[in-house]
Amino acid sequence: MRVVETVADLRRLLAGAPRPVGFVPTMGYLHQGHMSLVARARSESATVVLSIFVNPTQFGPNEDLDRYPRDVPRDLRMSDEGGVDVVFAPGASEVYPRQHRTFVEVKGLQDRWEGASRPEHFRGVATVVTLLFRMLQPDRAYFGEKDYQQLQIVRRLTEDLRLDVEIVGCPTIREPDGLACSSRNVYLRPDERQRAPALHRALESAQKALHAGVRRGTMLRDVMTSVIEQTSGATLDYAAVVDPETLEPVESVDHEARALIAVHLGNLHLIDNAPLIPPHK
Repeated sequence: MRVVETVADLRRLLAGAPRPVGFVPTMGYLHQGHMSLVARARSESATVVLSIFVNPTQFGPNEDLDRYPRDVPRDLRMSDEGGVDVVFAPGASEVYPRQHRTFVEVKGLQDRWEGASRPEHFRGVATVVTLLFRMLQPDRAYFGEKDYQQLQIVRRLTEDLRLDVEIVGCPTIREPDGLACSSRNVYLRPDERQRAPALHRALESAQKALHAGVRRGTMLRDVMTSVIEQTSGATLDYAAVVDPETLEPVESVDHEARALIAVHLGNLHLIDNAPLIPPHK
């Protein structure tokens, strides 16, 4: 495995690398969710590249940029064991040269849900993904469905800007109690960790209600809300039943939809989602 920190070195390495190139973008502090993306990329790619970059432009002024969990030696060990060929670990000045003034926005998709809670977040995500795609020029890029709104934004920007990268969405990886894997889970205190699976229970409750005959989007949303309201210390940010592509709320789940949920637990903002597939009539 090779580790590079500059775009010039990265491009020299990839110039002679066998295709296709599979790319897994991360902010480091790898977990089993990331490694599932690596495994998928490894199974479909001749060359696998993983990036480690804590992107400053997707953090708001009062968010956790400075204390975001970092452990590069561990990340490199996990990457090597997972079969990564190249790790790209640039500094901020390599990605955003001095006087960087250009940003990418995906209007509509970025404005609701997480975008409403974190107004600059998706502009930073869309910008760094576009830059990384230009730097690497991968054939495929792998993203987890756990960050579902992010996945849809990346799909749209890739199509709109004709970046010629296939976006591969991969299933959410969960802890045994249902909590979605996330680098930020390390922030949870023991009592908060015990309550955190409430998000998954809320999603499961919506799925059960759908299969029991409840189709109305607002009613399914209320089912999720009720689970969170019964969870001590948890405060709902949003719960929604949306179209899986547009992320707009749906009135009735007559075709596949997506349940989204976000909760404040202590100082942590947790998100999760799940498909809602109506039973056959």
